Amino acid sequence: MSPARSALLLAGLMASAGLAHFAAPRQFDAIVPGSLPGGPRAWTTASGVVELALAAGLTLPATRRASAHATALFFAGVFPANVKMAYDWRHRSTTARAVAYARLPLQVPLILWARHAGMPDVRRGPVGDHG
Repeated sequence: MSPARSALLLAGLMASAGLAHFAAPRQFDAIVPGSLPGGPRAWTTASGVVELALAAGLTLPATRRASAHATALFFAGVFPANVKMAYDWRHRSTTARAVAYARLPLQVPLILWARHAGMPDVRRGPVGDHG
């Protein structure tokens, strides 16, 4: 898949996640690490705004590369929330625990996806066409 197409799909994911922070904020509030200053809702709102801004940046060729790098950093930055969720859900049902634990290694392919989305989109013509 081309980096440009990958970036647009990633933008869709980021926009969906960003909107979810406003549509159902309590689920995000619950995974904000308590060691962060301020209240969980402030962090939920801020991360939703950041996700929407990253989504917008991924859609524009002029800002795609910088936004893709920032998206990779964002995925790394929210990892502590996923760790908190896995810890908090350790006594829930097997299905809930599986969901929480699956989020942990999922950060790696998300980071790699963001890095791919930021690569130059080199389009090649037919074989032999180097013009």
